[in-house]
Amino acid sequence: MQVPLEITFRNAERSDPVEAVVRERADKLKQYFPNIVSCRVTLEVPNRTPQYDVLNHRVSIEISVPGQELVVSSEPTEHEDFNDIYVTIRNAFEAAERQLKDYSGRLRESRKPIEDSPYATVNKIFKDEGYGFLLTPDEREIYFHENSVSHPGFSKLSEGDTVRFVESRGDEGPQASLVKPAAR
Repeated sequence: MQVPLEITFRNAERSDPVEAVVRERADKLKQYFPNIVSCRVTLEVPNRTPQYDVLNHRVSIEISVPGQELVVSSEPTEHEDFNDIYVTIRNAFEAAERQLKDYSGRLRESRKPIEDSPYATVNKIFKDEGYGFLLTPDEREIYFHENSVSHPGFSKLSEGDTVRFVESRGDEGPQASLVKPAAR
């Protein structure tokens, strides 16, 4: 994740064991979509009053991925008098995993195969800032971000390397939504 995980306890006591389970489950989300920008988890006890402790818990998860916000909430049904916080966390993260798998699948479907993509040369690379520019055979310069570079990754690229890329329209002009080092 580019932004550290945020965990908020609302109307509930902070708990180290609960927080550890949330961190473990949030770490697993990367296997469903590796380019998660941020993740915010809120654990709360709704309708809690000083005279009456409601033992139901609500877990909300907000996941930022490039171009979209995914939101999941798991809460008790109207017929439950009690729900286990760990079961609610599990249910919320399972729903988040399904959403990430679905999002990842939609991205794969919308991308054209990289094997049919044009070649370019890495013209400039700014490793500390996490971006660079490609130079196409027709002398156009295309921006790319480190998150758009496939295996073996951004850190292995150097100026002069030949790559295949998928071009898309960015806010400030053309950019590469996928960059793959060409086979050597």
